[in-house]
Amino acid sequence: MNLDFLGRGWSFPPEFDKTLPGVVLLEQEADIVASLQALLSTSQGERVMLPQYGCNLDDLIFESLDTGTKTLMADKIETAILYHEPRIELESVNLDDTRELEGVILIEVTYRVKTTNSRFNFVFPYYKLEGTDLDLGVTVNLLPESD
Repeated sequence: MNLDFLGRGWSFPPEFDKTLPGVVLLEQEADIVASLQALLSTSQGERVMLPQYGCNLDDLIFESLDTGTKTLMADKIETAILYHEPRIELESVNLDDTRELEGVILIEVTYRVKTTNSRFNFVFPYYKLEGTDLDLGVTVNLLPESD
């Protein structure tokens, strides 16, 4: 079966192959997964040439995780996939909030590739808490005041 119609694109984030000159390319279902990863992690307006691309999940980062917020998150994801990923048919978007106290919501996207009728499950981790307790190895030296 010829699967060229599923596309070919750069990996996300872009990688370069040292053995062959050029960018690492993804094909078929791997390209769809990379596309979904990019779509869910992009805010609208972030891409200059495609200002409507993305789903603005960052707008909800400080909202309480109630039914309304969960519904809004799922709606943003469904709408973004509907408009920007024509190769798949979205079956469901589920939010797994069992790790909510850790600040993690797992977004489970179940979809079917339209032309091959293959079903896949994509899980995208959404981190709700900011990383204030991360040790980034940054050292701050205070300089003495000069007279």
